[in-house]
Amino acid sequence: MSRTARAFWLDSPGRGVIRDVDLPEPAADQVLVRSLYSGVSRGTETLVFRGGVPESQHEVMRAPFQEGDFPGPVKYGYLSVGEVERGPAELVGRTVFCLYPHQTRYVVPVTAVTPVPDSVPAARAVLAGTVETAVNALWDAAPLVGDRIAVVGGGMVGCSVAALLARFPGVRVQVVDADPGRAAVAAALRVGFAAPGDALGDCDLVVHASATEQGLARALELLRPEGTVLELSWYGDRAVALPLGEAFHSRRLVIRSSQVGTVSPARAHRGYGERLALALDLLADPALDALVTGESAFDELPEVLPRLASGELPALCHRVRYPV
Repeated sequence: MSRTARAFWLDSPGRGVIRDVDLPEPAADQVLVRSLYSGVSRGTETLVFRGGVPESQHEVMRAPFQEGDFPGPVKYGYLSVGEVERGPAELVGRTVFCLYPHQTRYVVPVTAVTPVPDSVPAARAVLAGTVETAVNALWDAAPLVGDRIAVVGGGMVGCSVAALLARFPGVRVQVVDADPGRAAVAAALRVGFAAPGDALGDCDLVVHASATEQGLARALELLRPEGTVLELSWYGDRAVALPLGEAFHSRRLVIRSSQVGTVSPARAHRGYGERLALALDLLADPALDALVTGESAFDELPEVLPRLASGELPALCHRVRYPV
């Protein structure tokens, strides 16, 4: 086996490089994985790329196999799909998902990889981490049959939530986004779409994932009395103003946070592994391919990340392919 690999590092805010790294010999309880694809989550990873992680959140925001520290140099990422080249016989040759940064090969504990079901193509499996976030959000939100629901923010997380909500019987689901290009994605996911000013109100639940204070304010406006906004956005080091005067108290509105780092208390008995396995099973739906809106080669990452961070490349999930 090759004892070296190549990894993408954030050298300093706004500057990425590819470095050679040494690989250890896998132990009996480890696997060697050859990367097939990885995914760039445009929200969190571009925030990291810009150096926007607050100092108070440096430990909370660490990825499972992160190396280095914020703001950099740091090796960061968590959407990797590869093939097991060495390890237990039952895993060799299997396609697996792992919360690993962008790297051509890596060695991790057997417990860190989850087999990808045969019904899910490896190229789609990069969405597993984001669909897992959506699963956790819906465990927190507990939508009911027939609910009226808006998802404000049609990015990678918001669209993943909308895709799962589309499976609930009798619900009215509408993705709300200022980008009219998100309408085609919503249609592929079998949900409605509206610009912020045209969104349907009287919602029982609004899932907010736009990471803007304007989006959060609009989410509150779309609620019925005693309705709930589930907040999924991560604002990094930005302060957010919110209209908690006006009718917020008289309408008894609720804002509730949700974060994938902790399994929803409503399903705490299920655990992280079961939650991720469920997310992978849900990826059998080909409609979720609509969430992958860009792709490039691994070697292009130092040029691609600045364009994603600036918005020049308006990807939901940007997929990275690795050399064969």
